[in-house]
Formats: sequence, C-alpha cells, structure tokens
Amino acid sequence: MDLLNNFFFIALPYIAIIVFVIGTVYRYRSLKFGYSSLSSQFLETRKLFWGSLLFHWGIVIIFFGHLIAFLIPQSILLWNQQPLRLFILEISAFTFGIMAFIGLINLLYRRLSSARIRVVTNYMDIILEILLLIQIFLGLWVAYGYRWGSSWFAIVISPYLKSLFTFTPKVDAVFMLPLVVQLHIITGFLIILIVPFTRLVHFLVFPLSYLWRPYQKVIWNRDRKKIRNAKEAWTVHRPENN
Repeated sequence: MDLLNNFFFIALPYIAIIVFVIGTVYRYRSLKFGYSSLSSQFLETRKLFWGSLLFHWGIVIIFFGHLIAFLIPQSILLWNQQPLRLFILEISAFTFGIMAFIGLINLLYRRLSSARIRVVTNYMDIILEILLLIQIFLGLWVAYGYRWGSSWFAIVISPYLKSLFTFTPKVDAVFMLPLVVQLHIITGFLIILIVPFTRLVHFLVFPLSYLWRPYQKVIWNRDRKKIRNAKEAWTVHRPENN
C-alpha cells in the first residue's frame, strides 16, 4: 500500500508536471496552428453554447478558488472563521461545480450524439471529457460528503502541493485522507498529464490581448439591408458581401 501511495502522490505528480511542461512546449514549437480548441462551432452551435457557457464559467471559478486556497491558505482560514462567510464560500463553490458538471455532460452528449461532431472527434477528446467529468463528480462528492473542504484544503492539501514544488513531499496527511479525496487528487494529476495531447491545451494561449487591443472598425459602403436580405433569390454570381 505504501508503494502505491508513494507512486500516486509523489511519483505521479512529478511525471505529470514534466510531461505537461515538455509536451506543451514541444507541441507549441512544432504545431502552432494545432495549439487551439479546434472549435466545432460551425458544425453545431446551440448545444455548444449552453454547454460551453455553463462549463467554462463553472470550471474557471472552481479553478481559481482552488488556486487561491493553494496560494494564500491562511487568508482562507481567516475568512472561514465567520460561519456566514464559510457558508457563502461552500455554497458558491458547490453551485459552480454543478454548473460545470451539467455543462460538461451537455458537451459530452453533443460530441457523442452529433454525427458531424464525431467526425472531428478523436479518442483523446473523449478520454479528457470523461476524466473531467469524473474529476468534477468527485469534487462534488467531496464537497457534499466532507464539509468545509475549503478549510481542510488549506490545512492539508495546500502544504502537500507546496512541498512538491520544494522537492520535499509531505504526504503523511494525504495518506490519511478519505479514498474519494485521494481519487480527486489523482484524477487531477492525470488530467495535467494528458493536457499536451488534447485540445484543452488552448487555455495556455488564451487571447488576453483582446482586452486591450483597439476596436476593429468595419466600414460599409453599400446598403446593408439590401445585401443581407435573406429572401433575395440565389444566383451563380458572387454576392457583394463576400
């Protein structure tokens, strides 16, 4: 049992981080145009909109919540000293987790049910979405079954993760955690491990420049209503708005 624990909580994290760093750098240098989410919006948009909206808002808030608890655990413990603030934090995190879970189910169903989407789907897409689904489900299970996770995350998980970066793994407390919490940690490292081989890698090149880039001006020299008329008869000639 100690051998398995050492592998999952010491060896696996380092393997995942090494593969993540080398894999993402290699993929960016060798295949820049593939360093994206490879959007399938043109193939189907309605299910994508609702699934993507719920999943992205949910997962982004949950991610930054974990990141804050990792970086400033003492501030989280200070915040949680007031029961009302603790309730707000826990309920908010659980709500965003449910949003991400429902959104991801929608996206997975879309990918499996649409023949047009299946054509541009590979095995890594399915594996990634299933792992994410398991990860979110385990997180919701932990939040429901083992209350006040934000506090014990700051006390147990944060020191463990920081010890990995200082190459002095402190795993004794992690070994004593419930199985569902351990599975949640292991699945997280597995997701990090496969990121370079999936379209999830696009989060590393999020176009932040759009936030400060000047607005693009579009100037029309023709009657927009006329050339955008959907009832206009089709002709073999090229339309003016192309």
